[in-house]
Amino acid sequence: MEVEASSLYAVARIQSAYAARYYRSRGLRTFVGYLFHHESPLRKPSHMSMRIALAAQRIAREGHGRLEIGDTSVVKEWTFAGDVAQAMLRLLRQDDVSEAVIGSGEGHSIEEWLERCFSLAGLAWRDHVDLVPGFAVEYASLVSRPGRLRSLGWSPTVSFAELAEMLMHGT
Repeated sequence: MEVEASSLYAVARIQSAYAARYYRSRGLRTFVGYLFHHESPLRKPSHMSMRIALAAQRIAREGHGRLEIGDTSVVKEWTFAGDVAQAMLRLLRQDDVSEAVIGSGEGHSIEEWLERCFSLAGLAWRDHVDLVPGFAVEYASLVSRPGRLRSLGWSPTVSFAELAEMLMHGT
């Protein structure tokens, strides 16, 4: 099987999975969680989710301003980091599943995130956002398929709308 690694992160992820499988074959209790996007108010300001939330807050506070952004049609997961941590614990507290995708399996576009955050600030995002022409996206959609994790009884507790409120209000 040939696997193409597109980044240092991908190389490390692949190596870690094979190492865990090896150690498990030797009787050690190992687990691999393939984590998809996980968001919280602790995100760095440069991360897309927080960048949008902070821009909406700033523009609402100052009464003016712009946000430049690339392709808003990109679909990704917006799962609360606390839910992801609970999923990891669920994986570690059982013995039947050794590898699982950890994510909500629910995709939303960047445009939906813009709409949600700016509306929470009382603004229409289209009045304050400039789309960068010719922006090359790395992927059009990146959404998990967490079937194994769901089979363990896990599901996210924080909705997309609640997550936006968390990031907008810092809670």
